Amino acid sequence: MTALATYLALFLAAFLAATIVPAQSEAVLVGLILADDRPVLPLLLVATAGNVLGSVVNWLLGRFIEHFRDRPWFPVSRPRLAQAETWYRRFGIWSLLLSWVPIIGDPLTVVAGILRTPFLIFLALVTLAKAGRYIVLAAATLQVAG
Repeated sequence: MTALATYLALFLAAFLAATIVPAQSEAVLVGLILADDRPVLPLLLVATAGNVLGSVVNWLLGRFIEHFRDRPWFPVSRPRLAQAETWYRRFGIWSLLLSWVPIIGDPLTVVAGILRTPFLIFLALVTLAKAGRYIVLAAATLQVAG
């Protein structure tokens, strides 16, 4: 696989994993780290960029199509959205540090758009959360692979 194809596949997996599409960017990243074909830092940067961009799409969805939340095609189910709104109202913008968590993370990013969280604050917190998760995952993978 060429370098461009490797990075593109990782970016797409990370992007899709941050949206409602079921994808496992962690498995792709771990596989690429274990393959030892590419330096880890660029892999981390590409995975983080893809995952953050997917979250930005969620924020935009929340920001601009919130009035469609009762439609069947809305990207987050009503119960998940309600759960995320509860978390977000309880913990505020700091709940975005949980944007990497499965099940609640993606709805939190939609809720941030619905509740009109300032974009730069959203971007900073989500980037910190997503990069942190990938860094911990990469460190654990390298430790185990020894």
